[in-house]
Amino acid sequence: MESRRLGRSGLSISAIAYGNWLTHGGQVEEDAAHACVRAALDAGITTFDTADVYAGTRAESVLGRALAGQRREGLEVFTKVYWPTGPGHNDRGLGRKHVIESCHASLRRLQTDYVDLYQAHRYDPTVPLEETMTAFADLVRAGKVLYIGVSEWRADEIAAGAELARDLGIQLISNQPQYSMLWRVIEDEVVPTSEKQGISQIVWSPLAQGVLTGKYQPGQQPPSGSRAAHEEAGGSIRRFLRDDVLTRVQQLRPVADDLGLSMAQLAVAWVLQNQNVAAAIIGASRPEQVQDNVAAAGVTLEPAILARIDEVLGDVVERDPAKTARG
Repeated sequence: MESRRLGRSGLSISAIAYGNWLTHGGQVEEDAAHACVRAALDAGITTFDTADVYAGTRAESVLGRALAGQRREGLEVFTKVYWPTGPGHNDRGLGRKHVIESCHASLRRLQTDYVDLYQAHRYDPTVPLEETMTAFADLVRAGKVLYIGVSEWRADEIAAGAELARDLGIQLISNQPQYSMLWRVIEDEVVPTSEKQGISQIVWSPLAQGVLTGKYQPGQQPPSGSRAAHEEAGGSIRRFLRDDVLTRVQQLRPVADDLGLSMAQLAVAWVLQNQNVAAAIIGASRPEQVQDNVAAAGVTLEPAILARIDEVLGDVVERDPAKTARG
C-alpha cells in the first residue's frame, strides 16, 4: 500500500483510506462491517475515517470494536464534529461546548485515547472561527487530538482557518471534500488555496456514490440492494442518476478494459493522480469491494488516458466551486 504525507505535516497515511459512512451501524450488519475492516487491514490500509453523526453515532462504536486489539501506533484514526448528535441546542455545530464534548464522546466510542485527525465536518457561520479553532487547539494540547482537518470548506474558509491555526501553534493539515471524475468542484479554488496553505485533500465518494462502477444503467431502475435503491442512502446519489451521466459513464468501460482495471479501480486511480490528494476514502459492504478498490493504489494514468476520460465525460462533469457542500 502506497503511503502519502498529509499536508506539510509529518503524518503519513495510506493512499486508500477506509470510511464507514452509510455502512457501519446502518446498511450492513456488524459481522460484515468487521469483515470489511479486516480486509482493509489485510490489504495494508492503515487509515480509517468516520464521524460522530454516522448512523446516529453507531458507526464510531462499530469501528472501535472492529479495530480493538490492533496496534494503535500503526493506525491513523480520523473522526469529525459538526452535525447534530443529540436533541439539545448545543448538540450541534462548532461551538466550544459541542466540539469538546463531541471529542470526548468519540474517543469513548472509538475506544482510543486520541484521534490522529479531528475534522470540522462543515463550516459553521454561526460561531466565531476563533472559538472553534481555540477549542481544537486545546484538544491538541491535551493530547486528545494530534492534527486538525476540515471537510467541505470553501477556499476562503480554509485560508482563514489555516492562518488561525498557525497563530494558535497547531496544524490544520487536511480538507475532506467530495471529489471524483464527475464532481470536480474543488479544482479551481480549493486545491490551489490548499497547496499554498500546506493542506492535502482526503477525498470522499471517489466512485460518485457507486455510479462510476458502471452498475447503474441509463433508463433502468437501480439494482436491488444497491446504494441508489436504499431508502436512506439513495438521496445523495440522485444528482448522478441522470441518463446523460449514466450513458457517459458506460463509455468509460473500454478505457478501464484497455488498462486492465475495473471501473471502480479506474475511478479511484483517477482521483489519486491529483497531487494534492493524499488519500481516497473507500466504503464497502463486502470484503471483495475493499480488495478491488485497493488495487488502484500506485496506478499511474498517463496524460493521454486522462484526456480520453475528459473527452468521454464531456459536459456532464460538475466544476462549479459554488457547489461545495454547505451545512
